[in-house]
Amino acid sequence: MDAFQREMVELLPRLRRFARVLARDSADADDLVQVCVERALEKRALWRPGTRLDSWMYRIMKNAWIDETRSRARRGRVLAPPEAGENVADASVASLETRLQAASVEEAIARLPEDQRLAVALVLIEGLSYREAAEALEVPEGTLTSRLVRGRAAVMAHMKGSAA
Repeated sequence: MDAFQREMVELLPRLRRFARVLARDSADADDLVQVCVERALEKRALWRPGTRLDSWMYRIMKNAWIDETRSRARRGRVLAPPEAGENVADASVASLETRLQAASVEEAIARLPEDQRLAVALVLIEGLSYREAAEALEVPEGTLTSRLVRGRAAVMAHMKGSAA
């Protein structure tokens, strides 16, 4: 395996997390990761060494998801309902309170409009810089920042409401 392939394999858990944010369904997320990896391998010559592979692959995944949602709309298929992702929690989380809080955060993120959900996922969950996330989403940094601020505020409002 060369360095490109090793780095791609190391990215798989992060790609899957991002795919779950996009798809809100674990089976769709797994399919999306597979499509992303296939496209990245096919288009490997387009990746510029010295740039961040994760940002490049997030962009591929976002575009693959856009293609999929358009295809589903044409076929008249329905996406997974929002409640399908409401009870998802990390099995390694120790306490019930922590699991409930994680589920509440996940629910809050799932309710965000897609543009805000993607900004929150890339910056707050995946740890990309604002510039890197803006590049991955193909939007100006200012647009990303405003989406992130609105998304963060909505998640915090949800958390305060669920704590009451």
